[in-house]
Amino acid sequence: MKIGVSGASGHLGRAVVSELLQRRGGHEVVAITRTPETVSGSARGRFGDYNKPESLVEAYAGLDRVLIITTLDPEPGKRGTQNVAAIDAAVKAGVKHVVFMSGVGTRQEEEPARGASYWRGEQHLIANAPTWTILRMNFYAESFLQLAQAALRQGMLTGLAENRAAFVARDDVAAAAAGILIGDGHAGAIYNATGPERLSGAERAGVIAEITGRPLAFRVITEEQMRAGLTQAGLPAGAVNIVVSIQASFAAGAFDIVTGDAERLGGRPPRPLRDALAGALKPPSA
Repeated sequence: MKIGVSGASGHLGRAVVSELLQRRGGHEVVAITRTPETVSGSARGRFGDYNKPESLVEAYAGLDRVLIITTLDPEPGKRGTQNVAAIDAAVKAGVKHVVFMSGVGTRQEEEPARGASYWRGEQHLIANAPTWTILRMNFYAESFLQLAQAALRQGMLTGLAENRAAFVARDDVAAAAAGILIGDGHAGAIYNATGPERLSGAERAGVIAEITGRPLAFRVITEEQMRAGLTQAGLPAGAVNIVVSIQASFAAGAFDIVTGDAERLGGRPPRPLRDALAGALKPPSA
């Protein structure tokens, strides 16, 4: 079986390719990226650019299954357009099974909301792909690490509301995606890859404090306060909108879900947030 990973040069894409290469079964792995010359190991690199749909049709040719990983393009509407183009290219290329990487809590939303591009991609996939699977991921533990580091600098972890989230490590999402790509019985399924525990804002602050040995509290602030703080920190308007949209998703409970999908699909228990952060959040030297 020939399996493609579209978006293979990103952190998740590289992790999925690595997972696939470690699995048995004799499948051929094709890493689709704008920089195929950087593909290493036994994976075969192919050029593919989400902004050049014609390149995707060629890149997806001959594949039995393909994983479509969305980009991080901040321009409103751009990711949704890229998702549709990638799905159309996979269908045109004759890919038998298309797996789409989405986000937990995805529902009908308008741009520039966080989930708008995921919703557009999911709906287009369901309507057009011959066989499909959707893997919705919770908030990355690695992305929360950036929030944790900023909180330590500011002396406070903040949010728009007290909320809970089940952070998931990127390599656990990659393992789940690999499990779908090499497995059977996943047609028409929508899975949620989450961490093993739901942590409130105060509990997240407690985890950071435990790892670093530095006291840290969680504080609820208004959107106006958040925007002002991010702008004062030097973030451009587009980045501020993205961060606020993500925090609004936290407040709405989009990440407040725990399932066993990551373990069942990936073949191993997902790491709790503390374990995912411990290596990076080192306590100060004595």
